[in-house]
Amino acid sequence: MIRRTLLFATLLSVLVPLHLRADPKLVVVELYTSQGCSSCPPADKLMHDLAARDDVIALALHVDYWDYIGWKDEYANPAYTSRQQKYAHVAGRKMVYTPQMIIGGQDDVVGARSMELADLIAKHRSQKATTRVHATREGNVLKVTAETDGPLSEASDIHLVRYDPERVAKITRGENAGRTLTYTNVVADWQVVGQWDGTAPLKMTVPVSGDMPSVVLVQMPGPGRILAAVRVE
Repeated sequence: MIRRTLLFATLLSVLVPLHLRADPKLVVVELYTSQGCSSCPPADKLMHDLAARDDVIALALHVDYWDYIGWKDEYANPAYTSRQQKYAHVAGRKMVYTPQMIIGGQDDVVGARSMELADLIAKHRSQKATTRVHATREGNVLKVTAETDGPLSEASDIHLVRYDPERVAKITRGENAGRTLTYTNVVADWQVVGQWDGTAPLKMTVPVSGDMPSVVLVQMPGPGRILAAVRVE
């Protein structure tokens, strides 16, 4: 009887975690950075560690407002500058800066303050996920589905993000002149591909091409809180 009880307890300890195991809640961390910013390399380096985590989606968005000081960032896009400015507007700020990390579309931290960042990631992971998004790629088509525990307060945006896992740049001018820097998860394209109010499950298809990995985000407008996110390798 003792042996049977121990065997049952062992099986239970194995089977229960398997039954309850779910994908970890993915916390989106956006880094706003620039090749022309001397304070950015430590934050750029931290992105390498973030990208290796199963519970984080790390995205590097290069902005263009440092280009005037002698080096034009080859990865910069005015649209990413605009996105950062919109975050600042929502937060009641008049200025933007680099390096800035925005966590879950809500909180931010200056530069590579790893301890503060870790606390914010943990905070967002602890929040109950009431919205879930799934995506699979079949050839040149991305199939996206989502569901929520109740109607959303307002229609959310569905974002498709394409990124390059690694890029290396030799900087010859500006504040980082003479440095060869490695960048992780550099965003190459960011599109809003639809909207969804949560009154019914979401089902949509999005055309894709090339072999870059993708991320699908469900985010409140503003930009506001990121409700759900999924990787599509």
